[in-house]
Amino acid sequence: MDAPHPLGVPVSTFIVVCSFKPDTTEEAIRALVPAEQAAAGALQAAGRIGAIHIAPPPRRKVFIEVIASDVSSAEQTVRELPLATLWDLDTYPVVAPPSAA
Repeated sequence: MDAPHPLGVPVSTFIVVCSFKPDTTEEAIRALVPAEQAAAGALQAAGRIGAIHIAPPPRRKVFIEVIASDVSSAEQTVRELPLATLWDLDTYPVVAPPSAA
């Protein structure tokens, strides 16, 4: 669903499902967590990402709400996060459910 954005460009909401690559170790993840938290906070403050949800092991997935103009921009935003080097991305545009009439 298109919405106004502080930068004045039309944007939509996307959910990016981030799956850890099979060879990713817990040590590799832990090493990036401090930088990940800082980068995610900056992107949230800029209005470029919203909620982040984590599915614990054994699922090893992260779900990120991204506000962007298109799928490519949404994935580019996620790739700014340090953990993105360890992820495969699957991106979905989302819309609000229809209102009950």
